[in-house]
Amino acid sequence: MANRDSFLFHEADGYESGLLGYHKPLSQAMFSNYNMVEAIGTLLDPDLNATWDADQWTAYCRIVLITFRDYVEKGYGQQHSFVLYRAKGHLEHAAFDVYKLNGMTAGAWDADVLKILRVVVKFIKDAIAILDKSGKPEYVQLRVRNTNNNNTIYDHLAKMLLEVIALVSTVHSPRDLCWHIQHNTVWMELFNFQRNDGRSAKIVKFKVRRLIYDEIVQLKTFPNFKGARILGFGLNVLGLTVHPHKSFDDSKALQKAILSWTKKNFVWLHSHRPQVAEACLVDGFAYDAEHRRIVRAHPANALRSEPEFTYFPLDQATM
Repeated sequence: MANRDSFLFHEADGYESGLLGYHKPLSQAMFSNYNMVEAIGTLLDPDLNATWDADQWTAYCRIVLITFRDYVEKGYGQQHSFVLYRAKGHLEHAAFDVYKLNGMTAGAWDADVLKILRVVVKFIKDAIAILDKSGKPEYVQLRVRNTNNNNTIYDHLAKMLLEVIALVSTVHSPRDLCWHIQHNTVWMELFNFQRNDGRSAKIVKFKVRRLIYDEIVQLKTFPNFKGARILGFGLNVLGLTVHPHKSFDDSKALQKAILSWTKKNFVWLHSHRPQVAEACLVDGFAYDAEHRRIVRAHPANALRSEPEFTYFPLDQATM
């Protein structure tokens, strides 16, 4: 991986690398046999001291997906894979520095960590596409009440996406950068407008919506900053009014649930844990305590001569 003239970079894809990119002879020989990769155990483990850029993480994703494809085609989706689970963890950690973009006004748009974030999101999309081609296996359950049974590859991908959402939720200003990272780079790539509409994609998205809501609901019994930021992410990317268009159907149920919880509990949260409640509001959102509502500002732009505001009324705090 450190040698950019190695086969990992030459065997990229057909458009970039021609015949080698299509056939990937060395990559296939080393990584296309899942049983071999699992038995060796360390083929997908990066050097702990390595600091990779977006191109290197892209190459890493290619080889992980080669192994992942064989894992899926052999029907191992319910079987825990140590190498793929660790690879998932490495990719989650790859975008860990995205929090450093918070508050940046210059240079953030071209930062390598933002490019790495796009690589990680694309990996999730590509993995879901591989699952879509395999059809729906019988072992998958949408609602898992026993936490010992939520260890299928679908659950792992859903949890991976939740971790990515938690990472980007740390970027809450400036407004345009926050929207670009949270909505355009992450949410829009997987939700709405009939994107990723296959059977497996619907399963993963259902599980992601459940995980997001579970984090938010926990704020009532255990106020915490991670849940608060995830709530802020939801309010930001989904909005304060339910969109009637069919293109938003795959996030509409989550939006209604988040708005209902916020309406009932935000005033209570602000009165008991004001700092946690403030963490729920990204740049452009504010809490109007006098009128008991959340206000979202839409600044003037080329299509709006005057700023506009969206108001979301809240219920009075209850015990």
